[in-house]
This record gives sequence, structure tokens and C-alpha cells, in this order.
Amino acid sequence: MAIIDLVMPKMGESIMEATILKWIKQPGDTVEEDETILEIATDKVDSEIPAPVSGKIVEVLFKVDDVVEVGTVIARIESESAGAGAPTEVIEIAEPVKETAKEEMPAVAEPKTNGVPKPEPQKVAAVASNGISKRFYSPLVKNIAYKEEISIAELDSIPGSGKGGRVTKRDILHFVETRTNAPSRAGAVAEMSGAAQIETPMPTPQRQESFAGGSEIIEMDRMRKLIADHMVMSKHTSPHVTSFVEADVTNLFNWRNKVKGPFMEKYGEKITFTPIFIDSVVKAIKDYPMVNISLNAQNQIVKKNYINIGMATALPSGNLIVPVIKNADMLNLVGLTKSVNGLANKARSNALKPQDIQDGTFTITNVGTFGNVMGTPIINQPQVAILATGAIRKKPAVVETEYGDLIAVRQMMFLSLSYDHRVVDGFLGGSFLRRVADYLESFDTNTLI
Repeated sequence: MAIIDLVMPKMGESIMEATILKWIKQPGDTVEEDETILEIATDKVDSEIPAPVSGKIVEVLFKVDDVVEVGTVIARIESESAGAGAPTEVIEIAEPVKETAKEEMPAVAEPKTNGVPKPEPQKVAAVASNGISKRFYSPLVKNIAYKEEISIAELDSIPGSGKGGRVTKRDILHFVETRTNAPSRAGAVAEMSGAAQIETPMPTPQRQESFAGGSEIIEMDRMRKLIADHMVMSKHTSPHVTSFVEADVTNLFNWRNKVKGPFMEKYGEKITFTPIFIDSVVKAIKDYPMVNISLNAQNQIVKKNYINIGMATALPSGNLIVPVIKNADMLNLVGLTKSVNGLANKARSNALKPQDIQDGTFTITNVGTFGNVMGTPIINQPQVAILATGAIRKKPAVVETEYGDLIAVRQMMFLSLSYDHRVVDGFLGGSFLRRVADYLESFDTNTLI
């Protein structure tokens, strides 16, 4: 018999911890390989974690609602199928079997209670599972309910649009916007905690007005904190250099306007500029493969022989996430369009899975979406470069013709490339960026759809 250590899997490059939602299996239970053992939650998705081997659960090391760091042993499985190796083996789950979209959990500041005891989130959770309510509510929903003074009775009345009638973040926020005559926080706390409370007004935890009345303090939600930490880490890690070029994309612009109708009719997909940008980046990476690298802890350059393009995408919350198009060099323009639209739709509906945001080798961010003409993006570690595409605008430009130079109205855009100067020098970064612009400018308007 071998004892297998089951560790908390890594659910994305910026995810360092996860919350245990539910143990499906308990000590003494037998499990089959790939059978679900527990459910966990991160800032981006809920996931079911499968058994890596068949065997018996001998120990569970954490309780429901515990927050566990990635790589920590969370359970032990006794198995005969693990082989005759060492008495204890560690198996990290590379990828969960099933995931469901999860809304980010806002960080809730510690409220002042004026002498009134504040129940811990765990107590609120316990109440919801100890007979007062038979419905399952995620920690996020319970925290919003507490913050917005929503009683258990009101929670139970909210129709859920999630799986199995589960109340989602969207459901409870819609309820908050439409409800009237909300009870006081103290009244809601009394009902949710099962203890009598004094009805004392309490300040909203996340927003506090200053004494001067001219400003307010807003707590960052947990996902925003993770993004902030990742950006600071990137700046500390990589000496950033940004290069700029201006590209004449008139032919590309006119081609896209001409074919977008027939493209939708033929493929059922809206063609945007993003897949065309990605196509040009992929071609440029093939010409300059040393942009498609990373630097490991031993200061060794890791050259990637595959091209996975990340595209920065806005979530409904306003935060950004970077879904990844895997093996983008294997896709034609139609395939890239379907991948771009599919990932963007999943991001907007909070349906991205962990594998959708992993293993990127190069990132594109479209600052032109916000009407910006250029930007200086921060590298998405552990990558070494990121491209920002600016807004396409009409400008007067000099055009060379067989009859001489002319000034004409052209569709122009700026491209900016931030790169890690430890491993990408100015010649490589500038040449790569110019090559991307060349591919955009020489776009074949005879491209068939």
C-alpha cells in the first residue's frame, strides 16, 4: 500500500490560494480514479477536484471554508495502484475535471460595531447549513448578504439562476438593486446568527466617508488585490522597456469592413481586429522566436516551441483577465476568430475555466478599445513581452506612389511593445515590433473567407 498526498492544485498563474467549499468524500470512503473528492473556490472559478488514483481516503487535513495555499497537502489517499515506490508520494492535480463559473469575492473590511458583537463569516455559513436555510449559498453570496443586510428569509426568496437553482452574485446584486424596505444590519445579523441583537446603525464596511466629507475610502476586492500584487511583482522582476511604431492599416481596415457581413453569414462569427492582430503577432514570433521565451529561477532562458497568445479581456466587474488561445500558430483566421469570440464570451459570463487562463507565452492588450492611441503595458509574468494595440484613426499621411509622394487620409494606429530588458534587447524588441506592423500593413486583401 502507498499513501498518496493530494495537494491543492494551481488554478492559474496569479492564483496562490483556494477556499474549500465542500468535501464530497470523507475519511474511510473509497474513491475511484477521477472521482470527485472535494469542491474548491478561487477568485475566478469553482472547481471539482478529482482523485488522482483509486483508493481509500485516510485523512482530510482541512475543514470547509478553510483557505489553503497552492501546493499544500489537503488529504491523503491509501492506494494499491500507485505502484511500489516510496511509502508516501505527492501527486498534484494538474487540471480539475469540472468547473463552474464563480464570481469574485469582494474583500469585506472589519466594521465597527459600537459594542454589538459581529458574527464571523463561518458562523453565518453555519447558520445557513444548520436548519435555518436548506439552500446552499456560496461564501461570496453569504458575505454580500451580510454586507447588504439581507436576512435568511430574504435569501431564501431569491430565485437562483445558477446550477440547481443556486443563487449567484448576479442574482443577489439584482435583488439588492430592486428590493425596498431593507431591514437594518443589526436585524439581519440577529436573524442570521440566531442571537438577539441591538438594532444599531452600522457603517457600510467597504465605503467610509472621511471626516472632511470630500473623499471616501473604498476597499479593493480580492481579485483586484491579486492583480495589484502581480503587477508590482512584474515591475520588480523585469526592467521594462517600451518601443513604439505607427502602422498604416488602411487596407486591413477597408477589408474588414467589406467582409464582416459575409463572414458573419458564412461562419456565424463577428470578425474583429483582434484575430488579425494575433495572426500578425504569430507570424512575427515565428520570425523572432526569442520573444516567445521565459526566464526561470536559475537564470536559464526557456524557449517555447509552441505559441499560446493571451488576450487581456475585461470581466463584468471591471477587472481584467487574460484567457489564452493555445497553439495559435496552428489556427487560420477563421479559427482565431472563433477562439477569440469564444473566450471573450466566456469571460463576460464569468465562465472561464482554469485551463483557459494558463500557459500563455505572449500577451496582447487592446488599449484602442478605450479610445487610447497607445499604451505602456506591464509584462504578464513569466512572459517577457506584451503588445498594446492603439485605436485606429484617420490621419493625413505621406503616401509614396509612382507619380511621387502624396498626402492622403489613411487609417493609422500605434503599436507599443513592453519587453523584459534582461533577455530582450532593443534590437530584438524593436525589430519584432516593426515586423508585426509590416504584417499588418501588408495584409492580403485578397484573403478568402
